[in-house]
This record gives sequence, C-alpha cells and structure tokens, in this order.
Amino acid sequence: MNSRAVMARASSSTAALLLVSLRPEQWTKNLFVFAGLLFGGRLLDSNAVAVATATFMVFCGLSGAVYLFNDLADRDVDRRHPIKRMRPLASGQLAPAAAFVTAVAIGLLSIAVAFMIRRDVGWVAAGYVVLLVLYSARLKHLVIIDVLTIAAGFVMRAVAGALAIEVPISQWLLVCTTLLAVFIALSKRRHELSLVAEGVTGHRPILGEYSEYLLDQMIAVVTASTLVAYCVYAAEADTAVRLGTNRLPFTIPFVLYGIFRYLYLVHQKHAGGSPASLLVTDRPLLACVALWACSVALLLYSPLGG
Repeated sequence: MNSRAVMARASSSTAALLLVSLRPEQWTKNLFVFAGLLFGGRLLDSNAVAVATATFMVFCGLSGAVYLFNDLADRDVDRRHPIKRMRPLASGQLAPAAAFVTAVAIGLLSIAVAFMIRRDVGWVAAGYVVLLVLYSARLKHLVIIDVLTIAAGFVMRAVAGALAIEVPISQWLLVCTTLLAVFIALSKRRHELSLVAEGVTGHRPILGEYSEYLLDQMIAVVTASTLVAYCVYAAEADTAVRLGTNRLPFTIPFVLYGIFRYLYLVHQKHAGGSPASLLVTDRPLLACVALWACSVALLLYSPLGG
C-alpha cells in the first residue's frame, strides 16, 4: 500500500471516528426547536418551516461540538465507565487535537449560521455553547445545578426556535419545556447511578451526591408538575383563544402515557441513559410522541380544532 493510500485510509478512519463522537443519533433532542413552529401557528408557512429547520441544523452542529468538548474533558474518567470507555476519545482511537479542532470549527460555523438566521438566535446559540462548556468544565460537578444546566440546554433550543420564526415565547412553552427537560435530566442521572452503583464516585464524583431515593423523590415532584402544567395549559381559556381551539385537552392522554412509559423504561428496564436513543428504539414511546404531535397539528391546523 503506497503512502497516499495509507494517508487516505487514516483520514477516512479519523473522519468516521469524529462522526461517531459528534453523536448524530442524538438529533432528536433538538426537536425542541420546533415547539414554537407547532404552537405558534406557523407550521403551514413554508418559509417558517425552512428557518426552523435551519435552526434545528444549527443546534445539531452545536450539540455535536459540545459532545466533543465533553468527551475531551471526560476522557480519563470515561475509561472507567462500562459503556463510555468505548468512545473514540476514551479508547484512544481519536487524537485529542483532531477532536478539539473539529469542535471549534463546527461550533464557530454553527454560531455564524445562527447569527445569519437572526441576531437573537445567534446570541442564544452562543449562550448555549458557553453554558454547556461551563457544564463540562465545572457545573456538572455541582449537585442539582448539573441537572438544571442540562435542562436549560433544552429550553434554549425551544427559545431559539421561537425567536428564529419570530413568534411570541409563551410562558407556558417555557414552563412545560423546563419541567419536561428536568424530568429527562433526572431520569438520566438515575440511570447513570444504577449503572455504576459500585465505585460510583470513581467515575463521576457528582453521582455520589445523589441516591436513588433522592432522585425518585425529585422525579415524582417533576412528573406531577409536568402533567399538571400541561393539563392547565391545554384547558386554559387563554390557550383556546390564542390557538383557536378548545380541544387541546384531547391530547392529554398522550402526554400521560408518554411520561408513564418513560418512567416504566427507567425503573423497570433500567433505560434512560440516552433519552434520544430511547425515543427512537422504544416503539410504544415513539408512537406516542408521533401521535401527540399529529393530534396537536390536526387540532391547530384543521377544521377539527374549531
């Protein structure tokens, strides 16, 4: 094999490892960007759909860059994790320098595109990167703050999506998104705690500040709060006036089932470590989310909602 072929093979291998490290399978987390499009009455506006999709792609790039930074910071402790030790950086297959350069390049490009979409979107995108880099460097070591920071990342996606298409950011959008994001983050922590129950502080010291009982109590509070918030939002008279339908409560059963299904998977199937993977691999959960989205769209954008 000549030198050119060797270099091409090495380059291809590095590119493949970088792609894996960007975790494209986590794209479902960025669907929060479309909340404003759906509930802002712009779903049938092709220009708004295009702008929201561009914003979605921006956050796919930003989250990928953040994953690279996080893997760089955690590569030593990840080697002691039963699953994360197989990641390209933790396993030593991917050079840290290549990961760093790629993360910076993708991050800067994504922020530049965000500013091209709308200045406010650019500032949210920049804030998202700063927040998540701070999370990787320090905030993930602070009990409760670590969970709230993860949740804030989801909320910023929804805010950016609303700003991109210039629809008002509903207080209910913020409340429901925040509670749902905290629910997901707490469930993720619980899964991590159960997965590495022995020698937990050796992998991620912050997990030593939690217990399954404490997390279960927090999850119970947030679960109830999320359900109540969505039910009040769906049944409120102001919502009916703003959205043009009083039938949104018909979507409540999908929310109930979705949250209960997620809890079932976390507690009975010991899942929840990767919410994005869980969404696309668990068919009942995927069907529930799809049916909820379709029912909301049907009620808001067809005569059935009148």
